[in-house]
Amino acid sequence: MEMVCSIIYQLTKNLTPDEIKASGFDAYYVDHTTGLWPQAAGGIPQNACEYQSKGDPITDLFEDMAAEQKARSTYENLLRLVKDQEVADPLRFLRQREIIHFQRFGEGLRIVQDNLNSKNFYAFNPAFDKPGCNCNKN
Repeated sequence: MEMVCSIIYQLTKNLTPDEIKASGFDAYYVDHTTGLWPQAAGGIPQNACEYQSKGDPITDLFEDMAAEQKARSTYENLLRLVKDQEVADPLRFLRQREIIHFQRFGEGLRIVQDNLNSKNFYAFNPAFDKPGCNCNKN
């Protein structure tokens, strides 16, 4: 968030009121000045619904991996639009971090799976249930 805030600050620190209006940044500016307010490109504010957790290590690691891929895609989309190298370079760095995070979560998933009986990958929650539990019985 600090890097994104720094980029936004760099891009907006010297804007005049006319430039703010002409860029379409005026509605955002009225509510947040140039402070960071996390929201989707469509204007929907970030909320707790964006964070997923089931308490099952396999499910949660897949969710974590998906989040990293979504962030990577977002940085790549931004890089297609950005012309300023001072903005693009930190975005490339952040994109690379998402790739590394995805790989680390994948390694964690492999560790969890390697420590399970392969016949039971999705038959129980390894954080709570043990093989032979009653969780799959009708």
